[in-house]
Amino acid sequence: MNEPASIPLLLAVSRLRFDRNDECVFGPLDFVVAAGEALLVTGGNGAGKTTLLRVLAGLLRASDGRIGWCGQPCASLPTEGIAFVGHHAGHKSELGALDNLRFAAGLHGSRPATTPASALADVGLAGYEDVPSGRLSAGQRKRLSLARLRLSPARLWLLDEPYANLDRDGMALVDRLLARHLDDGGAALITTHGAYAPPPVRTRTLWLDGRVGIDDADTMTTAAMTTAAESSP
Repeated sequence: MNEPASIPLLLAVSRLRFDRNDECVFGPLDFVVAAGEALLVTGGNGAGKTTLLRVLAGLLRASDGRIGWCGQPCASLPTEGIAFVGHHAGHKSELGALDNLRFAAGLHGSRPATTPASALADVGLAGYEDVPSGRLSAGQRKRLSLARLRLSPARLWLLDEPYANLDRDGMALVDRLLARHLDDGGAALITTHGAYAPPPVRTRTLWLDGRVGIDDADTMTTAAMTTAAESSP
């Protein structure tokens, strides 16, 4: 039987655990995320979905376990390699939509051939360039966060409930941006506790609802993932 073609691993997590007040919030977890792949992190409220993303983003310190990035061990993922979008948009309310993206590009760089103006247009905010983000609706602020993702050169997206505050068109926009990002060799971790229509890309699910584990939906088997995680630095 032929082995599947090797796909570059961006993230490898081994025995990762987080405790709060001597109580386990999640873990131990073992999983990997390859280039071109989305990993859905699902579970009920309090399952640790947001906490996992915050640990990976370096906003919280893991209680135990190892994280590997592109084959190298690290305490948390490199800031230049990740784009984190959480429940708090983090926009500067006094700045217009375009200036918010210019500010983000100045801090984190931008994707080749993508400009703040084109990123706004991609998410349906053309014409809102000069509107302060504080005057945008919740859905428009979420679209501005998606424009920041579109602009970012980061290879791994950490998305906490990206479908919140979006209508059906906005949800379809998230799927299109994800598909484009993954087709370009990026990857994503996406928290969700609702319906999710996966884009036409490699997608797996990490359950955090009392049956912690990976649900495979493609050619990367659980055995292969476990081996990859255990062999990471």
